[in-house]
Amino acid sequence: MKSSQLSTAIKSALFAGAASTVAFAFPSYAQEDTSVEQVERIQVTGSRIKRADMETASPVTVIDASEISASGVTSIDQLLQKTTAASGAMTNPGINNGSGGNASINLRGLGSQRTLVLVNGRRMINSGTGAASTVDLNTIPVTMIQRVEVLKDGASAVYGSDAVAGVVNIILKRDFEGLELSTSGGVSGEGDGEEVAIDLTMGTSFDKGNIVVGVQYMDRGDVSQADRGFSDCPISERTGENGEIELYCGGSSYTPNGHIWGPDGESLQGNPDGSWHEFGDDDKYNYSADSYLYTPMQKFNVTALGTYELSDYSTLFTEVMYTKRWSEQQMAPQPVWFDFTYEEWMGDSLQEHGLEYGDSLSYGRRMTDTGERKFEQVVDTFRVVLGVEGELDNGWSWDTAVNFGRNDSVDRLANLHNMGSIQEDINEGNFNPLDPASWEQENLGQYVYTEQNTGGSETLILSASLAGELFEMPAGYAGFAAGIEHRRDEAWYVPDSLTSQGLANDPIVEPTRGDYDVNEAYLELALPLLADMPFAESVELSTAVRYFDYSTFGSDSTWKLGLTWKLNDQLMVRSVASTAFRAPTVDELYGGASPSFEQISHPATDQSQAEVTVGGNENLTPEEADTFTMGVVYEPSFVDGLSVTVDYFKTDIDNAITEVDSQYIVDNCLDANGTPINQDSALCESAQIGMDQSGRVYFNNQLQNIGAENISGFDVNFAYSFAAAGLDWRASLDTSILDEYEVEVTGQTTDYAGLITGGIGSYAELKSNLTLNVSGNDWSAQYKARYISGMDSAACVDDPSACYAPDTPSVVYHDMSGTYNATESLTFTGGVNNLFDKEPPYYTGNNDSNTDPYTYDVMGRYFFVKATLAF
Repeated sequence: MKSSQLSTAIKSALFAGAASTVAFAFPSYAQEDTSVEQVERIQVTGSRIKRADMETASPVTVIDASEISASGVTSIDQLLQKTTAASGAMTNPGINNGSGGNASINLRGLGSQRTLVLVNGRRMINSGTGAASTVDLNTIPVTMIQRVEVLKDGASAVYGSDAVAGVVNIILKRDFEGLELSTSGGVSGEGDGEEVAIDLTMGTSFDKGNIVVGVQYMDRGDVSQADRGFSDCPISERTGENGEIELYCGGSSYTPNGHIWGPDGESLQGNPDGSWHEFGDDDKYNYSADSYLYTPMQKFNVTALGTYELSDYSTLFTEVMYTKRWSEQQMAPQPVWFDFTYEEWMGDSLQEHGLEYGDSLSYGRRMTDTGERKFEQVVDTFRVVLGVEGELDNGWSWDTAVNFGRNDSVDRLANLHNMGSIQEDINEGNFNPLDPASWEQENLGQYVYTEQNTGGSETLILSASLAGELFEMPAGYAGFAAGIEHRRDEAWYVPDSLTSQGLANDPIVEPTRGDYDVNEAYLELALPLLADMPFAESVELSTAVRYFDYSTFGSDSTWKLGLTWKLNDQLMVRSVASTAFRAPTVDELYGGASPSFEQISHPATDQSQAEVTVGGNENLTPEEADTFTMGVVYEPSFVDGLSVTVDYFKTDIDNAITEVDSQYIVDNCLDANGTPINQDSALCESAQIGMDQSGRVYFNNQLQNIGAENISGFDVNFAYSFAAAGLDWRASLDTSILDEYEVEVTGQTTDYAGLITGGIGSYAELKSNLTLNVSGNDWSAQYKARYISGMDSAACVDDPSACYAPDTPSVVYHDMSGTYNATESLTFTGGVNNLFDKEPPYYTGNNDSNTDPYTYDVMGRYFFVKATLAF
């Protein structure tokens, strides 16, 4: 149901609040008491109530600027993706096929779309290529980051949609003074993947405020799959003469010089002279040689933050961010395919192989004749926040703000071929696919084109909030935060004209355009129940509720209930139970149908990819989740500087928006001969599955609310700070243990805990990061070991004996870095990541590059240096 009265009230209050806060200052008549010590209160991610203590009912991990600098990263995703709570599929520079140059974070492996990204506590615009539905972390300037707070708990009652798996809140520098210039560079141990970055940060304060401006430029080079031994050829498996599974350099059945599939199972490989021979494994095309292993990118960012004191009790604040990104990917030349009738004018080259005129043929070819496919993206992302904040005479704080963001993208794909025109010319007798001369480059010019698509997204958020202390309770003051928000999201994608007509791809790629708006109101309370009592130094109950009304599906609410029980100054127990939700994005609702090529296996074909039509569904409704965490924080008095935290987490998602597993559709809707079956079932009827003459499986698999996901596990952290040998030391061990991750779709349940997949990344049961820091008067050093436990391949669970590598070994990466303060103004930082050049493991059913670039480091040993000059 819709709530038009609430909508009108919220909009009126927002504009009225904004107008009143600009026009009026709120005087204070309370006399200052200088004898009372002021305790600084800060807002911790997961709550809008300011507190004096960082420890709340929800588990929060903090990454500060010094750790970011020591890691040598130039994009924050490179650090966030190494945290133990991150898993699953996360786009990064190692994803060449389908990343679009984006970078994302995926907490718990529940999907990047279920991790909310904030900047200074406010939503970041969805960014990237097309109708983006997640935040591209390339848009965040690393040198402007003061700290990153990672909330590993659902927080929809506090922040609204998307905060299902957790929240990443990126806090930018707001009070920086001076000038800081830094330049950095890096290169792999193989001499490729060069990276250069220049960063300038300036800040000043004046009588009524301050301003901070940051300018960043980064240029990253590429690495080819051909330049690493583990990826220089797509590895395939077959049964050898001795009956054992063996590996060989395989590849694609779409080959240079052409590949013919006949009506009775004939399979012929073309020769340069126009003759043909029986197709075999040695004829398969090595597409790795022309593909990137690590993708290049350039980006430019300008960020400015400022405040201006309007009166003693109100301040104008603003944040402005602009990022321009140029990114590239490269893949092997385009595979093209045509169906036609073998006719006499095409020549008699096929007759000696048993084919006759009048036979229906399928023809596939790898277009090495015209060169590699080159993907390019140019993405502009802009975000501005303008607001007023202040304090009332009773100590309550307030703010009103406008948050506007826009993302525009142009993506190009060069060296495509107008297959519709070629097919038409074949049918009319103007193009002979069996004549090698037809495929010479000078004859193909009229068919070659560059695809150009455009897309974007836009977000407008109006908000007003109030926070403070309501009343005094026996154990302290009750805190509250309340607010109202109005948000409008719009997104669009316009495919190339040839693509939208289906002349370059099959099926047609359709455009995307849509929008929705939402009105929300929230209330959060922090109630101190007990204080200074035996076994109850403090006990606090926290609660929050949010009401929302979407134009797409109506209204509902979500809630949170948390408890922190500090038994004494050494031991605290905490727990949170909440509901969470994720509204379908514009792309999920209105995304046009487009082709996707998914990994499958079927006895009737030797092709490992199916042509799958994917797209949005206007009938989608929100995902709903129940989340629960319970933990202990222990700081023993007998070991000064030691802290231990253990947290249990559990998230259950219903009504999940998902596609049916591609292999599940193939198994249930095709028999062993490739004939459609079970067509009276809803699944197979909607799939419209079939197999073309070349053996390629095709079917429809658009989004539906048909899933359920249940995940649980533990986060454990040990941290110890101490002094020894005249130096300051800090050691930490951060570990995530995945107990289960069950995904149910159309009645089939899969537990992904301990599995590595061919398309959605990995779900290690144990991930652990050990960090050791040591510092002297003018230097510091860091060592980090990252452990990922071994996993079973999802493709081999049913029959491991049918796979050459049904699992992966455990992997440990070692990183080292150091910082030296040469003078008060000049600092040098350097280090090496993946010190021992650990290669990513091969496993059967891998994703790309014979491994999983979502999970493992494909670059290899990497050196970096940085110089910083500060005034």
